[in-house]
Amino acid sequence: MRKDCYFCKRNIKDLDYKDKEILSRFIDDLGKIKGPRLTGTCTKHQRQLAKKIKTARIMGILPFTTR
Repeated sequence: MRKDCYFCKRNIKDLDYKDKEILSRFIDDLGKIKGPRLTGTCTKHQRQLAKKIKTARIMGILPFTTR
């Protein structure tokens, strides 16, 4: 069964790297970005999501790893 894309379902056009609550939903316990098979995101939004998570890590909003 295919999951629906979180962003397509909520009609979110652009992601924001400052939105910690949304981005942290797509990171696992070790700080790795979850894959589209686990999250159900479409290809377009998965690429945007990965880019925004990496930007948020560099800006210090999200951690690179967790212990």
